[in-house]
Amino acid sequence: MKKNKGLAAFIIVVVIAVGVSVFQIVRSRTAAESEAGGKSSQTSVPQVFKDFPGFSSVLGSKGKNASPNYPYIARLYITGTIQEAGDSYNQEWLLDTIEQLQDDKNNLAIALYIDSPGGTVYEADEAYLRLLKYAEFKPVYAYFASMAASGGYYIGCSSKYIMANRNCWTGSIGVIAGQFIDLTGLMEKYGVKSKTVHSGRNKIMGHYDEPFSKEQQDIMQAICDECYGQFTDIVAKSRKLPIEQVRKLADGRVYTAKQAKANKLIDAVGSWDELLDTIAATEFDDVYYDVVDYSYEPEKGLYYYLTGAADRLGRLKAENAGGLPEAVRKVIEPDIEYPAYLYRK
Repeated sequence: MKKNKGLAAFIIVVVIAVGVSVFQIVRSRTAAESEAGGKSSQTSVPQVFKDFPGFSSVLGSKGKNASPNYPYIARLYITGTIQEAGDSYNQEWLLDTIEQLQDDKNNLAIALYIDSPGGTVYEADEAYLRLLKYAEFKPVYAYFASMAASGGYYIGCSSKYIMANRNCWTGSIGVIAGQFIDLTGLMEKYGVKSKTVHSGRNKIMGHYDEPFSKEQQDIMQAICDECYGQFTDIVAKSRKLPIEQVRKLADGRVYTAKQAKANKLIDAVGSWDELLDTIAATEFDDVYYDVVDYSYEPEKGLYYYLTGAADRLGRLKAENAGGLPEAVRKVIEPDIEYPAYLYRK
């Protein structure tokens, strides 16, 4: 009997501890959103909507979101490095979510919430084009949080109106086509020998154990210039600016929100709530609708940790096989594919 009471007491303590932890997490997230000028997806919901079945705040996972049964604006988060897949960004999820929102008759608009240094050219352009398709049916607005640089700004150009937080860094209109380090002189000095067998003199251009020739530099520069031209053309079209003016601005630098506004790279400086005011006034005759969050959150179950451990083990074996220290390998092997619309500090 005493054992049963002890077990029951232990279970109660565990339940209370879990409840307190969940409350603290929710409270911390709410406080962070409030400090950043954010708005909870539940704050503007009329009481009548709460009686509808299926009412919920939506956090997307793997592109499968439960859409609410009432009119709403989707706050679509684009955060972290833009790439095929990462901890905070997933291209497949983003494209699937945009398609779902386009088909959802209750969805009225997308308000992008961008907090990103940019990323790969392919994924940034693919997301931009998918949002343009959505914009043929419903409006797209954009809010720039702490950073919307390079590819983040690129995706923001899909919107009809851009508002940035006053502390935001944006712009960085430029391209990184590759990062190459020639270690041949250093290796020769210390007697390190490495040879990669290949056919075609430019097959492994940029590899650390062969010199980077002028011909190879010209090849990569041509790729870089083409991506740059695509970027500047999109900015000119989106912001209705002469291409000459855009090219003067597009030297790769970041701009503060105030500077971006002065150069017409954005429309306004303000808070998230002010963007909602603008959407209501411009699109819906000052009628406010609920805002539902759509953000990518990878599932981190047992499979996630097992595959992550296997991936780390594989990288460790590759590093040992290559004979290079991890610190050196991190320098010569980029953590993102090129070319990229990416802001590098």
